[in-house]
Amino acid sequence: QVRLVESGGGLVQAGGSLRLSCVASGRTFSRDTMGWFRQSPGKEREFVAGFSWSGWIYYADSVKGRFTISRDNDKNTVILQMKGLKPEDTAVYYCARGIHGGSSRRIDYADWGQGTQVTVSS
Repeated sequence: QVRLVESGGGLVQAGGSLRLSCVASGRTFSRDTMGWFRQSPGKEREFVAGFSWSGWIYYADSVKGRFTISRDNDKNTVILQMKGLKPEDTAVYYCARGIHGGSSRRIDYADWGQGTQVTVSS
């Protein structure tokens, strides 16, 4: 069974940076699609960034140029580096494993972490 555990969230001022990590266990995910989603109160969970083993990398327009997704296969870890944070980035951030090729659709992700809270103050 796949287990995903996020960490690295916290409270930061606007313009600041955070580095989220997602450690996967239960399988080697070097050939999986992995993604980050986020959800703020009263809103749908939305795609943030993702990549596939075949080289597909995709960012939501709202985070392009500010967020970077990467992976460390040796550590079975997915990283989301966030810079230039804005109050509207405040949300619970979730790591997820995709079951198809590169996709930004929530339905194409089967395994989810418990989430880590990111709060950006103005």
